[in-house]
Amino acid sequence: MTISSSTGRTDNVGQAIVLTVFTVAVFGIQDVLSKTLVQTYSPFQVTMVRYWGFALFALFLVLRQAPLRQALSSKVPLLQVVRGSLLIIEIWFFAMALRTVPLGELQAISLVYPLLVTLFAIPILGEKVGVFRFVAVGIGFVGAMVIVRPGGLPLDWGVLFSMISATLYSIYIVITRKVSQFDSAATSMAYTGLMGLLLSSAVGVFFWQPMAWSDFMLVVTIMVTSCLGHGLMVFALSMAPASTVQPFNYFSLPWAIFLSALVFGHWIDSISLIGAAIIVAAGLVVMARERMRKVETAPTPTLPGTE
Repeated sequence: MTISSSTGRTDNVGQAIVLTVFTVAVFGIQDVLSKTLVQTYSPFQVTMVRYWGFALFALFLVLRQAPLRQALSSKVPLLQVVRGSLLIIEIWFFAMALRTVPLGELQAISLVYPLLVTLFAIPILGEKVGVFRFVAVGIGFVGAMVIVRPGGLPLDWGVLFSMISATLYSIYIVITRKVSQFDSAATSMAYTGLMGLLLSSAVGVFFWQPMAWSDFMLVVTIMVTSCLGHGLMVFALSMAPASTVQPFNYFSLPWAIFLSALVFGHWIDSISLIGAAIIVAAGLVVMARERMRKVETAPTPTLPGTE
Protein backbone atom coordinates (compact mmCIF):
# COMPACT_ATOMS: atom_id res chain seq x y z
CA MET A 1 0.00 0.00 0.00
CA THR A 2 1.39 3.41 -0.98
CA ILE A 3 0.47 7.06 -0.54
CA SER A 4 0.01 9.05 -3.75
CA SER A 5 2.04 12.24 -3.43
CA SER A 6 -0.10 14.11 -5.94
CA THR A 7 -3.49 13.40 -4.43
CA GLY A 8 -2.74 12.38 -0.87
CA ARG A 9 -4.88 9.28 -1.27
CA THR A 10 -3.90 5.78 -0.17
CA ASP A 11 -3.18 3.53 -3.15
CA ASN A 12 -3.49 -0.24 -3.05
CA VAL A 13 -1.67 -1.22 -6.22
CA GLY A 14 -1.88 -4.96 -5.64
CA GLN A 15 -5.66 -5.02 -5.35
CA ALA A 16 -6.00 -2.58 -8.27
CA ILE A 17 -3.99 -4.90 -10.51
CA VAL A 18 -6.05 -7.92 -9.48
CA LEU A 19 -9.28 -6.02 -10.16
CA THR A 20 -7.97 -4.82 -13.55
CA VAL A 21 -7.09 -8.36 -14.63
CA PHE A 22 -10.49 -9.61 -13.42
CA THR A 23 -12.18 -6.74 -15.32
CA VAL A 24 -10.40 -7.77 -18.51
CA ALA A 25 -11.54 -11.37 -17.95
CA VAL A 26 -15.16 -10.24 -17.54
CA PHE A 27 -15.06 -8.16 -20.72
CA GLY A 28 -13.50 -11.08 -22.58
CA ILE A 29 -16.42 -13.32 -21.61
CA GLN A 30 -18.76 -10.54 -22.71
CA ASP A 31 -17.09 -10.51 -26.14
CA VAL A 32 -17.54 -14.28 -26.44
CA LEU A 33 -21.26 -13.96 -25.70
CA SER A 34 -21.60 -11.06 -28.14
CA LYS A 35 -19.76 -12.96 -30.87
CA THR A 36 -22.12 -15.89 -30.35
CA LEU A 37 -25.19 -13.65 -30.64
CA VAL A 38 -24.10 -11.67 -33.72
CA GLN A 39 -23.99 -14.90 -35.70
CA THR A 40 -27.79 -14.97 -35.43
CA TYR A 41 -28.90 -11.42 -34.63
CA SER A 42 -28.04 -8.01 -36.00
CA PRO A 43 -24.94 -6.38 -34.45
CA PHE A 44 -27.12 -3.28 -33.94
CA GLN A 45 -29.61 -5.24 -31.85
CA VAL A 46 -26.85 -6.88 -29.80
CA THR A 47 -25.12 -3.52 -29.32
CA MET A 48 -28.37 -1.93 -28.17
CA VAL A 49 -29.02 -4.44 -25.39
CA ARG A 50 -25.31 -4.51 -24.49
CA TYR A 51 -25.32 -0.73 -24.11
CA TRP A 52 -28.47 -0.68 -22.02
CA GLY A 53 -26.53 -2.33 -19.22
CA PHE A 54 -23.65 0.13 -19.45
CA ALA A 55 -25.94 3.16 -19.70
CA LEU A 56 -27.95 2.15 -16.65
CA PHE A 57 -24.75 1.65 -14.68
CA ALA A 58 -23.27 4.97 -15.87
CA LEU A 59 -26.42 6.92 -15.00
CA PHE A 60 -26.59 5.20 -11.62
CA LEU A 61 -23.09 6.44 -10.81
CA VAL A 62 -23.93 9.94 -12.05
CA LEU A 63 -27.09 10.22 -9.97
CA ARG A 64 -25.11 9.28 -6.87
CA GLN A 65 -22.97 12.38 -7.40
CA ALA A 66 -25.40 15.00 -8.73
CA PRO A 67 -28.87 15.49 -10.22
CA LEU A 68 -28.93 14.54 -13.91
CA ARG A 69 -29.81 18.09 -14.99
CA GLN A 70 -26.78 19.42 -13.15
CA ALA A 71 -24.54 16.69 -14.54
CA LEU A 72 -25.61 17.56 -18.10
CA SER A 73 -24.52 21.17 -17.62
CA SER A 74 -21.36 21.15 -19.74
CA LYS A 75 -18.95 23.89 -20.77
CA VAL A 76 -18.32 22.03 -24.04
CA PRO A 77 -21.66 20.34 -24.85
CA LEU A 78 -20.89 19.84 -28.54
CA LEU A 79 -17.68 17.99 -27.76
CA GLN A 80 -19.53 15.88 -25.20
CA VAL A 81 -22.20 14.96 -27.77
CA VAL A 82 -19.53 14.04 -30.33
CA ARG A 83 -17.63 12.04 -27.74
CA GLY A 84 -20.71 10.10 -26.60
CA SER A 85 -21.70 9.41 -30.21
CA LEU A 86 -18.21 8.20 -31.10
CA LEU A 87 -18.27 5.52 -28.43
CA ILE A 88 -21.51 3.91 -29.57
CA ILE A 89 -20.45 4.07 -33.23
CA GLU A 90 -17.17 2.42 -32.25
CA ILE A 91 -19.09 -0.37 -30.49
CA TRP A 92 -21.22 -0.86 -33.64
CA PHE A 93 -18.11 -1.41 -35.74
CA PHE A 94 -16.61 -3.73 -33.12
CA ALA A 95 -19.81 -5.80 -33.05
CA MET A 96 -19.82 -6.04 -36.87
CA ALA A 97 -16.18 -7.13 -36.79
CA LEU A 98 -17.06 -9.83 -34.25
CA ARG A 99 -19.08 -11.62 -36.90
CA THR A 100 -16.11 -12.70 -39.00
CA VAL A 101 -12.83 -11.86 -37.23
CA PRO A 102 -11.57 -14.39 -34.64
CA LEU A 103 -11.38 -13.04 -31.09
CA GLY A 104 -7.59 -13.26 -30.77
CA GLU A 105 -6.86 -11.39 -33.99
CA LEU A 106 -9.64 -8.87 -33.32
CA GLN A 107 -8.28 -8.11 -29.86
CA ALA A 108 -4.76 -7.74 -31.26
CA ILE A 109 -5.91 -5.21 -33.87
CA SER A 110 -7.96 -3.36 -31.25
CA LEU A 111 -4.84 -2.92 -29.12
CA VAL A 112 -3.37 -0.46 -31.62
CA TYR A 113 -5.63 2.18 -30.02
CA PRO A 114 -3.00 3.42 -27.49
CA LEU A 115 -0.69 4.06 -30.45
CA LEU A 116 -3.42 5.94 -32.31
CA VAL A 117 -4.12 7.97 -29.15
CA THR A 118 -0.52 9.17 -29.31
CA LEU A 119 -1.04 10.37 -32.89
CA PHE A 120 -4.46 11.98 -32.43
CA ALA A 121 -3.28 13.79 -29.30
CA ILE A 122 -1.04 15.92 -31.53
CA PRO A 123 -3.78 17.81 -33.45
CA ILE A 124 -6.53 17.59 -30.82
CA LEU A 125 -4.58 18.24 -27.61
CA GLY A 126 -1.55 19.97 -29.05
CA GLU A 127 0.80 17.41 -27.50
CA LYS A 128 4.34 17.04 -28.74
CA VAL A 129 5.54 13.57 -29.68
CA GLY A 130 9.23 12.83 -29.99
CA VAL A 131 11.02 10.60 -32.46
CA PHE A 132 11.18 7.77 -29.92
CA ARG A 133 7.41 7.46 -29.61
CA PHE A 134 6.86 7.99 -33.33
CA VAL A 135 9.13 5.02 -34.04
CA ALA A 136 7.29 2.89 -31.48
CA VAL A 137 3.94 3.81 -33.07
CA GLY A 138 5.28 2.90 -36.52
CA ILE A 139 6.50 -0.47 -35.24
CA GLY A 140 3.07 -1.12 -33.75
CA PHE A 141 1.40 -0.51 -37.09
CA VAL A 142 3.86 -2.94 -38.68
CA GLY A 143 2.58 -5.52 -36.20
CA ALA A 144 -0.99 -4.86 -37.34
CA MET A 145 0.05 -5.31 -40.97
CA VAL A 146 1.65 -8.64 -40.06
CA ILE A 147 -1.73 -9.85 -38.77
CA VAL A 148 -3.67 -8.77 -41.89
CA ARG A 149 -0.89 -9.81 -44.31
CA PRO A 150 -1.77 -11.68 -47.52
CA GLY A 151 -2.49 -15.21 -46.45
CA GLY A 152 -3.26 -14.12 -42.90
CA LEU A 153 -6.72 -12.93 -41.94
CA PRO A 154 -9.32 -13.14 -44.73
CA LEU A 155 -9.50 -9.58 -46.05
CA ASP A 156 -13.23 -9.04 -45.57
CA TRP A 157 -15.27 -6.19 -44.16
CA GLY A 158 -14.67 -7.46 -40.63
CA VAL A 159 -10.98 -6.56 -40.75
CA LEU A 160 -11.83 -3.05 -41.97
CA PHE A 161 -14.48 -2.70 -39.26
CA SER A 162 -11.99 -3.71 -36.56
CA MET A 163 -9.54 -1.04 -37.74
CA ILE A 164 -12.27 1.61 -37.83
CA SER A 165 -13.34 0.55 -34.33
CA ALA A 166 -9.80 1.01 -32.97
CA THR A 167 -9.51 4.40 -34.69
CA LEU A 168 -12.82 5.70 -33.34
CA TYR A 169 -12.02 4.49 -29.83
CA SER A 170 -8.67 6.29 -29.86
CA ILE A 171 -10.36 9.54 -30.92
CA TYR A 172 -12.92 9.00 -28.16
CA ILE A 173 -10.10 8.65 -25.61
CA VAL A 174 -8.37 11.82 -26.82
CA ILE A 175 -11.59 13.85 -26.75
CA THR A 176 -12.26 12.47 -23.26
CA ARG A 177 -8.93 13.94 -22.19
CA LYS A 178 -9.93 17.21 -23.85
CA VAL A 179 -13.30 17.57 -22.14
CA SER A 180 -11.79 16.63 -18.77
CA GLN A 181 -10.16 20.08 -18.83
CA PHE A 182 -13.61 21.68 -18.70
CA ASP A 183 -16.15 19.21 -17.24
CA SER A 184 -16.36 16.84 -14.30
CA ALA A 185 -16.19 13.06 -14.65
CA ALA A 186 -19.91 12.92 -13.78
CA THR A 187 -20.77 15.18 -16.71
CA SER A 188 -18.70 13.10 -19.13
CA MET A 189 -20.28 9.89 -17.87
CA ALA A 190 -23.78 11.36 -18.14
CA TYR A 191 -23.27 12.31 -21.79
CA THR A 192 -21.67 8.94 -22.55
CA GLY A 193 -24.58 7.04 -21.06
CA LEU A 194 -27.38 9.16 -22.55
CA MET A 195 -25.93 9.57 -26.06
CA GLY A 196 -25.19 5.87 -26.33
CA LEU A 197 -28.60 4.93 -24.96
CA LEU A 198 -30.41 7.22 -27.42
CA LEU A 199 -28.37 6.31 -30.51
CA SER A 200 -28.18 2.56 -29.88
CA SER A 201 -31.94 2.38 -29.26
CA ALA A 202 -32.85 4.66 -32.19
CA VAL A 203 -30.97 2.38 -34.59
CA GLY A 204 -31.26 -0.99 -32.87
CA VAL A 205 -35.05 -0.93 -32.74
CA PHE A 206 -35.18 -1.20 -36.54
CA PHE A 207 -33.13 -4.40 -36.44
CA TRP A 208 -35.02 -6.07 -33.62
CA GLN A 209 -36.04 -9.68 -34.06
CA PRO A 210 -37.58 -12.05 -31.51
CA MET A 211 -35.06 -13.96 -29.42
CA ALA A 212 -35.05 -17.55 -28.29
CA TRP A 213 -35.18 -17.92 -24.51
CA SER A 214 -31.59 -19.19 -24.37
CA ASP A 215 -30.38 -16.21 -26.40
CA PHE A 216 -32.32 -13.82 -24.19
CA MET A 217 -30.48 -15.24 -21.18
CA LEU A 218 -27.20 -14.54 -22.99
CA VAL A 219 -28.36 -10.94 -23.42
CA VAL A 220 -29.12 -10.67 -19.70
CA THR A 221 -25.67 -12.08 -18.96
CA ILE A 222 -24.09 -9.47 -21.24
CA MET A 223 -25.91 -6.68 -19.40
CA VAL A 224 -24.79 -8.07 -16.03
CA THR A 225 -21.16 -8.48 -17.15
CA SER A 226 -21.22 -4.96 -18.60
CA CYS A 227 -22.22 -3.48 -15.23
CA LEU A 228 -19.83 -5.78 -13.37
CA GLY A 229 -16.90 -4.97 -15.65
CA HIS A 230 -17.33 -1.21 -15.47
CA GLY A 231 -17.90 -1.38 -11.73
CA LEU A 232 -14.66 -3.30 -11.21
CA MET A 233 -12.85 -0.79 -13.44
CA VAL A 234 -14.08 2.10 -11.30
CA PHE A 235 -12.89 0.34 -8.13
CA ALA A 236 -9.50 -0.43 -9.68
CA LEU A 237 -8.98 3.19 -10.72
CA SER A 238 -9.94 4.35 -7.23
CA MET A 239 -7.13 2.26 -5.79
CA ALA A 240 -4.27 3.17 -8.14
CA PRO A 241 -3.47 5.64 -10.95
CA ALA A 242 -4.59 4.73 -14.46
CA SER A 243 -0.97 4.73 -15.64
CA THR A 244 -0.19 1.97 -13.13
CA VAL A 245 -2.98 -0.43 -14.09
CA GLN A 246 -3.17 0.35 -17.82
CA PRO A 247 -0.42 -2.11 -18.88
CA PHE A 248 -2.37 -4.98 -17.33
CA ASN A 249 -5.18 -4.36 -19.83
CA TYR A 250 -2.93 -6.15 -22.32
CA PHE A 251 -3.93 -9.36 -20.54
CA SER A 252 -6.98 -9.10 -22.83
CA LEU A 253 -4.91 -10.48 -25.72
CA PRO A 254 -3.84 -13.89 -24.31
CA TRP A 255 -7.28 -14.16 -22.69
CA ALA A 256 -9.00 -13.57 -26.05
CA ILE A 257 -6.72 -16.11 -27.74
CA PHE A 258 -7.53 -18.68 -25.06
CA LEU A 259 -11.30 -18.04 -25.22
CA SER A 260 -11.26 -18.17 -29.02
CA ALA A 261 -9.61 -21.60 -28.91
CA LEU A 262 -11.79 -22.89 -26.08
CA VAL A 263 -15.19 -21.71 -27.32
CA PHE A 264 -14.81 -21.44 -31.10
CA GLY A 265 -11.95 -23.86 -31.74
CA HIS A 266 -9.80 -21.22 -33.45
CA TRP A 267 -6.10 -20.93 -32.65
CA ILE A 268 -4.24 -17.81 -33.73
CA ASP A 269 -1.46 -18.71 -36.19
CA SER A 270 2.17 -18.21 -35.22
CA ILE A 271 2.84 -15.27 -37.58
CA SER A 272 -0.26 -13.40 -36.39
CA LEU A 273 0.88 -14.07 -32.83
CA ILE A 274 4.20 -12.41 -33.64
CA GLY A 275 2.31 -9.42 -35.05
CA ALA A 276 0.21 -9.24 -31.89
CA ALA A 277 3.35 -9.36 -29.74
CA ILE A 278 4.83 -6.47 -31.75
CA ILE A 279 1.70 -4.36 -31.14
CA VAL A 280 1.73 -5.07 -27.40
CA ALA A 281 5.46 -4.33 -27.13
CA ALA A 282 5.07 -1.04 -29.01
CA GLY A 283 2.11 -0.04 -26.84
CA LEU A 284 4.01 -0.77 -23.64
CA VAL A 285 6.99 1.25 -24.89
CA VAL A 286 4.74 4.23 -25.67
CA MET A 287 3.10 3.98 -22.22
CA ALA A 288 6.48 3.79 -20.50
CA ARG A 289 7.76 6.77 -22.45
CA GLU A 290 4.67 8.86 -21.66
CA ARG A 291 5.02 7.99 -17.99
CA MET A 292 8.69 9.03 -18.02
CA ARG A 293 7.76 12.29 -19.74
CA LYS A 294 5.17 13.07 -17.07
CA VAL A 295 7.72 12.42 -14.35
CA GLU A 296 10.28 14.63 -16.09
CA THR A 297 7.82 17.53 -16.51
CA ALA A 298 6.19 17.23 -13.06
CA PRO A 299 7.03 20.07 -10.66
CA THR A 300 9.47 19.14 -7.93
CA PRO A 301 7.72 19.18 -4.51
CA THR A 302 9.06 21.72 -2.07
CA LEU A 303 10.06 20.42 1.34
CA PRO A 304 8.76 22.31 4.40
CA GLY A 305 11.19 24.97 5.52
CA THR A 306 13.02 25.21 2.18
CA GLU A 307 10.92 27.93 0.55
